[in-house]
Amino acid sequence: MCGIVGLHLRNPDLYPRLGELLTGMLCEMEDRGADSAGVAVYGDPTWAPPGVATVSVLADGVDATTLAEQLTAAVGSDVDVTTAGPTLLVHGPVEASTLAAAVRATAPDALVIGFGEDLAVLKGVGRPRDLAATFGLPSAQGWQGVGHTRMATESAVTPAGSHPYAVGPDQCMVHNGSFHNYPTIRRELEARGVRFDSGNDTEVGARFVAQCLEDGLDVETALKELCRTFDGFYTLLVSNRDSFAVVRDAIACKPAVVAETDDWVAMASEYRALVGLPGIESARLFEPEPERIYAWTR
Repeated sequence: MCGIVGLHLRNPDLYPRLGELLTGMLCEMEDRGADSAGVAVYGDPTWAPPGVATVSVLADGVDATTLAEQLTAAVGSDVDVTTAGPTLLVHGPVEASTLAAAVRATAPDALVIGFGEDLAVLKGVGRPRDLAATFGLPSAQGWQGVGHTRMATESAVTPAGSHPYAVGPDQCMVHNGSFHNYPTIRRELEARGVRFDSGNDTEVGARFVAQCLEDGLDVETALKELCRTFDGFYTLLVSNRDSFAVVRDAIACKPAVVAETDDWVAMASEYRALVGLPGIESARLFEPEPERIYAWTR
């Protein structure tokens, strides 16, 4: 059992409150998964400054100043490294994929947990409330956020095993449930040269979607392909810098509720994660239908 939450803001007046609202949603799901947690935030001007690429990194024992100097030399442009709890946020005026590759080459023991133009990913092991405070999540801004609280069932409780999985540029996936045939799909992806950072089944799903997008499919078609290919019970929330999509398995085994107003769209594993949102009393509420793709675009 895990908890997933997502918030897509339509009203720019709410952008300064994204972190506050997402924190309340995430912490309400703590009893669905208290061994690890994480968030993906789109548009925070400190965590993902406009005009530069951002790479989110977990790297125990790596000094931020030293890493910035090494990366500056490696890419030939000024690179800045800041901290948000245990996460290092690397910023540089180069392509996000180039900066991520430079991080992996410079700090081979570091774990890249997200990269893009607008995305910052923060995750780790511990109770969601504690991690949210350590990240400084209540102060975050932006137009979209995704969160996950994990109760591990099929892989180790490690930072690499926690969600979100952000394996493509400005892409993110969180997952409640389990994929049963993921080892076979993982081997097929590895045969295509795809690398993995964990033994988690969700990472296989995230890299499958990322490969579909790289092959030219849109998000909706990629998720239809996932439903066709993967066996299991699941609710998925998939996002990129401009969109937010939800899908459930063929029998809708795992819970999900969506609320929508003119100001925002939100989803969560349980309704109680939504009750703190402004205007929830007049929101349109519904439970996503099996294998139907629900998507919203900025």
